[in-house]
Parts: sequence; structure tokens; C-alpha cells
Amino acid sequence: MAFLATGKKARTFDLEAMFEQTRRTAVERSRKTLEAREKEEEMNREKELRRQNEDIEPTSSGSNVVRDCSKSSSRDTSSSESEESSGSSDDELIGPPLPLKMMKEPGNHIEEDIVGPLPPPLYEDAEDDDDDDDGDSEEEENPVQKIPDSHEITLKHGTKTVSALGLDPSGARLVTGGYDYDVKFWDFAGMDASFKAFRSLQPCECHQIKSLQYSNTGDMILVVSGSSQAKVIDRDGFEVMECIKGDQYIVDMANTKGHTAMLHTGSWHPKIKGEFMTCSNDATVRTWEVENPRKQRSVFKPRTAQGKKVIPTTCTYSRDGNLIAAACQNGSIQIWDRNLTVHPKFHYKQAHDPGTDTSCVTFSYDGNVLASRGGDDTLKLWDIRQFNKPLFSASGLPTMFPMTDCCFSPDDKLVVTGTSVQRGCGSGKLVFFERRTFQRVYEIDITDASVVRCLWHPKLNQIMVGTGNGLAKVYYDPNKSQRGAKLCVVKTQRKAKQAETLTQDYIITPHALPMFREPRQRSTRKQLEKDRLDPLKSHKPEPPVAGPGRGGRVGTHGGTLSSYIVKNIALDKTDDSNPREAILRHAKAAEDNPYWVSPAYSKTQPKTMFAQVESDDEETKNEPEWKKRKI
Repeated sequence: MAFLATGKKARTFDLEAMFEQTRRTAVERSRKTLEAREKEEEMNREKELRRQNEDIEPTSSGSNVVRDCSKSSSRDTSSSESEESSGSSDDELIGPPLPLKMMKEPGNHIEEDIVGPLPPPLYEDAEDDDDDDDGDSEEEENPVQKIPDSHEITLKHGTKTVSALGLDPSGARLVTGGYDYDVKFWDFAGMDASFKAFRSLQPCECHQIKSLQYSNTGDMILVVSGSSQAKVIDRDGFEVMECIKGDQYIVDMANTKGHTAMLHTGSWHPKIKGEFMTCSNDATVRTWEVENPRKQRSVFKPRTAQGKKVIPTTCTYSRDGNLIAAACQNGSIQIWDRNLTVHPKFHYKQAHDPGTDTSCVTFSYDGNVLASRGGDDTLKLWDIRQFNKPLFSASGLPTMFPMTDCCFSPDDKLVVTGTSVQRGCGSGKLVFFERRTFQRVYEIDITDASVVRCLWHPKLNQIMVGTGNGLAKVYYDPNKSQRGAKLCVVKTQRKAKQAETLTQDYIITPHALPMFREPRQRSTRKQLEKDRLDPLKSHKPEPPVAGPGRGGRVGTHGGTLSSYIVKNIALDKTDDSNPREAILRHAKAAEDNPYWVSPAYSKTQPKTMFAQVESDDEETKNEPEWKKRKI
């Protein structure tokens, strides 16, 4: 159904720009605060040095030999001192003493007998602080230490593969979908330690769920299943719209209004509210608008180098929403401008092995790097500014699911993907690669099944994993993560109320009449014994009758009255040969006791006279000669 826009249009927000502005503001505030602290410390140090100099001056003046000299002699001595001080740099210094480090330098020739206490070694402490800061920065630069894997919780979705994961932008709700057609909603703030979903539904009936994703505003969820029609539901699971199905008998797929074959995946536009994209087995990538479910917005048709159709297996938007990337079954990766549907902007023919389904393509947060997870057990990084060869490639990452995905860490320094294993042949792993060198820096053993889905939320700093045995795991760190799983872990499991355990509620009224009292539940053993003694209730069923039947019971061949009549009356061959004689047999009885017809015609009916019938011998004698010969 379509929604009419009433009133003012909803404002759209650039979340990345808002985060960047917030970060810059925080850095500016921190810098100003640090500068103010440094100025204050410097002023305090100057005050302290001035106090020390003031304490030193009276003691040094007391050491002079004669104070009662004339003004002329004092002027002479002062002039001579000034000349000596100007002549050599080894005399007393005027002003605060220099730091210890500057005094030890070979270029500074200063007398060692400086009057007064020495100042603290400011520059050495500053260097030590810088060294500590460098050590901390080195620790912070190590991206492995930022992986939140110290704690985990397990959410049991079902018994079949969890093939879809979705987390809203605020990180409050998680949705999971699987091969069992179910979509389950998990609320971190409302869950307790039992970790139970608050809602479960089947939005696509008997189709496997392939992709779930929240919109950029968090009020809608895109559901992509094995059918040809994608659905959009709200946060509570109610349907908002369903895409129309196209005409499968039209050759040019651009002339149909929707997909005509099974869907693979879908993605929301990161900036524009209400726009999303899907790809299908009909060899098209289509963009849609929630307000117009009766027709797609645009159609992208991937093609091979020879111009033939090729099926896209996955698709995604760039971070700014201006590019659309799709990976195809022939191993190619094609990238279009969102507003130009004719020719791809970038096209790499053999990104992965032909015939293998590339399960995921995703852009980095800076928008310059593309990661692709191939069905040929590889993970590759591409620079879209030089889309002629991969930057890095990692092999030995087995996958057995067409939706095994990969993602970037929130700081863009790591690339994460999962591995698949056969049942009983090891455990699935979550593998981390450093983006700069693409080295395998870390891995986590998840469970004894394949790792299908992985999602690293930038706001919560928590990792969600979907496995092949029906589990959804959440990894977090109490110090590095925010909210999410930390909210439900601290809540104790609620005890079941006693009223909920009763199978049937009884309302007991002590003063009610006996006729209104409910009968007590008694044992059925006595009732069965009574029924056993009753000849009617305990009568043995009679076996079926064999043969024609007896005792008023019809045989096996005649189960109904009609069949009985056909068998015993209509097929009876004991009929008289002469019907006239059969009628006249009852003539005397009818004449003696007229009851049905004769009384009505007793006055008007003439007397019946029947002709005499000759015997067969007499008839033969009277026949002509030619008849006898014929006989």
C-alpha cells in the first residue's frame, strides 16, 4: 500500500557529518583546555621562581663588607661591576636561574656556584611525559586491542541456519532471520538474563529469509526472502509495503514493474529516506521507493563483456549513496552511478572465479575501499579510485553459504569475515585482517558450526554473529562497549508466576447451590468397570456376514437395499413363461373377494369372457404344411 505524504517533509540528517562535527568540536575543546592548563602552570612556575629570587636577594646583600660607604664609592663599585659583568659571561647572572638541562649543555658556560635552590628539571619531565604518551599512542594504534571479545551472550533463534542479521542505528533492537522462515525481534533494554525474543513472525510465509536491514532512521526493516517480492515492515513487525511482481513473459526486464525470479539480497540507501535496492535471479538490480510499491524506481542490468545477461548475487550502496556496486555469477564486480543506469562506471571482469557466487560486497567508512567476499574462498580489497586490480587478497577462507558476509571495523583499520565448516569437522571462526597490510592478525572460535553473518556496530562497539546451528552470538567488552548486551546481562531472570503454572483456573464459591457446582474430576477406572458389566456397552461387534446373509442381515455383496433388491429380486429367474396365465391365476380370488377395482365397476362392468386357449398339439395340427416344413 502507498502512503500519502501530508504536512511538512521529514528532515534528513547526515549522520557521518554530525559525528565528524562532534569529534572536531570535542578535539577543539580538549585543545583549548590543555592550553589553558599549560598557561596556568607556567604562570605558577614564574611566581614560584620570583618568590625564590626575592628570598635570595636579602641574604646576598648581607654578605657585603661595608654599607656605610659614600654614594660616589657605591657608584664606582656599581660601575665596575657592570663593566666586569659586561666583560665576561662567567659572572653572576641577573634573573631567574636556568633549568638543570640547559646548565649541563656544553655551550652554556655558567658558574656552578649559583646562589639559591635549583629549579626542577622541567624539560626532562616533559620528555618523560612525551615518552608515556608515545607508548599510549602505540597501544592505541594497535587495532587488535580494540576488538570487544572479552564477553559474549548467546541468543537462540532456532535449530536452522541464521541467515540474516539486522541492528537498528541506535543499537536498541536486533532482528534475526533464518532458514526456518522466522524473523525474531530482540530488545536489549527489555530482555533479562533469559535472553528471549519478544516477538516472532513469518513475514514471507514459507520462504527462507536472506537479508534483514534497518533503514537509516530505524523505523522500517527491509525483508528479502527467497520469493520475488521484497517486503518492508515497521519496528513492531507490521507490514508497510510489498513490492509488485513483474511479468515473467516479457523479454526485456526493464519493461516489467518488478522482479520475476528469486531475490538474493537488498540494501537501504544511506542518505535518502524510503529508498532501497534489491537484486534477483532475473539478472536485474532494481531500486524502489516505499511510497510507490507498484513500480520500481530504476533498473540496472549487469552484462558480460559479450553483452549477455548475468545474474547479480549481491549488491550494496556506497557510503554517500552515489554509487551502486553488484557482484555477479561470472566473477565480475560492476559499479554504476546511481543516476546512470546504462553503462557501469567501473567494471572488473574477473574479480573472483567464474561460477562461484560472490556473497558480499561492502564499502569502507571512508568510501574509497571496497571489500568482496567470494565463493572461491577468498577475501579481496579494492580501491575504487584505481579499479584495475585488487589491493590485497586473502585465501583459505572456506564458505558454504550464499550470504557469508564481511564488514569493516568502526575505525576502518580491520576487515572481518567468517568461515564455514562441515558438521563435526571443527569450529567456525571469525577472522580479522588488518586493512593496511592485510595480515591475519586475530581470530575467534565461535562454535562448532559455520559462521554465516557478522556485524560490527559502530555505536555499540559490539560484534553480532549468526551461525549455522541456529544461534546468534553477541561479543562485547564491558570497558570498550556501550549499552547493547550490557543492559540485559545485569538483569536477573524473572521467576515464573504461580498463577501462570495452573492449567485451569477455578472460581470457588462456598455458598453456591449444588446444581451450580462444578463436578469434581474423578478417576475413569470405575466408570470403565461399570461399562464392562453393561451388556449393551460391552457388546462385541458382530463380524461381517459371509455369503448371501442370514437373520435379516445382508451379505457382504449387498450392503444397501438397492443392491439387495437387484441381487435377490431383479435377477430372480423363477418367473413364469406365460404372463397371461400368471395373471389369470389370481382371477378366481379377485372375483370372490373384490376389493381394489371390481367394486367401482360392479354395476357398469360387463361380465368378463375369456377365449379358450388351444393346446400346443392342436395348434400344430391346424398349422399349414409349409410352416411344419420350416420347423
